[in-house]
This record gives sequence, C-alpha cells and structure tokens, in this order.
Amino acid sequence: MQIKGKFDHFNINVKDLEKSKAFYEKAMGLKEKKRHSADDGSFTLVYMGDGHTDFSLELTWLRDKGEPYVLGDNESHLCYRVEGDYEQIRAFHKEMDCVCFENTDMGLYFIEDPDGYWVEILKAK
Repeated sequence: MQIKGKFDHFNINVKDLEKSKAFYEKAMGLKEKKRHSADDGSFTLVYMGDGHTDFSLELTWLRDKGEPYVLGDNESHLCYRVEGDYEQIRAFHKEMDCVCFENTDMGLYFIEDPDGYWVEILKAK
C-alpha cells in the first residue's frame, strides 16, 4: 500500500493564548486562520497560517492549566523558512530577545516562544 497525503497542522499547548498568538504574528508573520472554543470555555484552539501553504500551527489553550508547561527533554521543533534578508530577520529576532541558539556554520538559528518551544529559522530555498 502506498499512502499519499500532506501535513495539515502541528499542535502546541500554550499558557497565554493571546501572548503566544502575538509572538507568532510578530516573529514569523503568521495570522489566525480559524478559531474554535468549547461551549463550556474549557479550551480554545487557534490555527495560525503563513498565507502561502495550507499548513497550520495549532495553539491550544486549556482553561484549567494553571502552571507553565514542562517541556522536559523533548527536543522536537518546528522549522520555518524565511524569505528576504536573512540577516535582517535574524537581527529583528535578536531585538525581540527570542534567539535562543545559533549555529552560524550551519546557517541556522532558533527562536523560543513564550512557552519554551523552539522554532528553527532557515533561509528560503
């Protein structure tokens, strides 16, 4: 059997939905595509998109989660390719104080969101 498909979305849980949404809007230019909230207010899902692909970053906020998320040894990450002046974008992220790791020999760096998730930033191909 040959399975064909495409990635649809990736979910992360966030403590402060509006703070996380604002971070992804500012740092990566993502925009809210859609939102779903439980009737009882127990959760809200916000799907952020890049405007170029169908892929979404799903931000999940849970009302009853009071303490910050503990990411532990989970070293998974998203990768985001940026168009335009890569060094200018890196400088912008440094001004935001969200660059958490750089490897200039490999031509990459990572930014960290308000919940501690890392996003790798690469030049567009």
